[in-house]
Amino acid sequence: MKLPPFASIAARVLAVGAVLLLGGCSLEILDPKGDIGMQEKTLLLTATGLMLLVVVPVIIMTLWFAWKYRSTNTKATYSPNWSHSTPIEIVVWTVPCIIVAILAVMTWKSSHALDPYRPIESDRKPINIEVVSLDWKWLFIYPDYNIATVNEIAFPVDAPLNFRITSGTVMNSFFIPQLGSQIYSMAGMTTKLHLIAREPGTYAGISANYSGGGFSGMRFKAIATSEQGFDEWIQKARADGSALTQESYATLFKPSQHTPVTYYSSAPAGMFDFILNSTMAKIAGVDSPFCTPTSKNLVAAAE
Repeated sequence: MKLPPFASIAARVLAVGAVLLLGGCSLEILDPKGDIGMQEKTLLLTATGLMLLVVVPVIIMTLWFAWKYRSTNTKATYSPNWSHSTPIEIVVWTVPCIIVAILAVMTWKSSHALDPYRPIESDRKPINIEVVSLDWKWLFIYPDYNIATVNEIAFPVDAPLNFRITSGTVMNSFFIPQLGSQIYSMAGMTTKLHLIAREPGTYAGISANYSGGGFSGMRFKAIATSEQGFDEWIQKARADGSALTQESYATLFKPSQHTPVTYYSSAPAGMFDFILNSTMAKIAGVDSPFCTPTSKNLVAAAE
């Protein structure tokens, strides 16, 4: 079937746009650097391709139909009493049903395989990182290394990353597009996320949920490096930072925009739970966010 001139031009523009999009020119999610991100990219492209099996022919046929039955085409057959075609009905119902069935199976399998709570199997020691979203910054605590940072994390390549995530203020969303799987952070609640990086590099981390005026600057760096590079980064945090205490956290808790990267040379044990319980106390209507029994013990331990 020969397409009319404008339909041919539209098809070419659509093809060029698809090539640019799939080439990763604008979306980091299409340039994954970890196992989870790679599987999600495959799922995304497969689902898109299956849906285009319906969308593209419909667009082309719509343009062709409008061209063929234009008012100036005297060769077009005029059939005012036409109302049904069994072959057409079979095609327009069977093909979408098959595609929906395939997508349903893919969704079921991928929902379990890519469950963010599911640990990644590896022979390497996992890196535990506790995440707290604040207005408008990210606080990261490394409980196994007794340090904390703001708006920057680092980890070895090929090491599983175990994230525990909460919010000190409003609901937010933790997302490293090139590693995959965004998940929400909620006050008084804990969520989990497991990721892994397969290539060294510095990846952009973002907030994927609007949370107020400073939302656009709520970004962080995720640095995937070698074991030696990670050890050096830990030592840098210990050398350049000050201790994370109740007072410094109270200052950090205040809203601020475009907060620079900050290192804390030490963090009290159980700081994540301290923040979690403090937020729960505020939700419960307690005057001081630091007056729960658990938080009092943590403050005493920190001092």
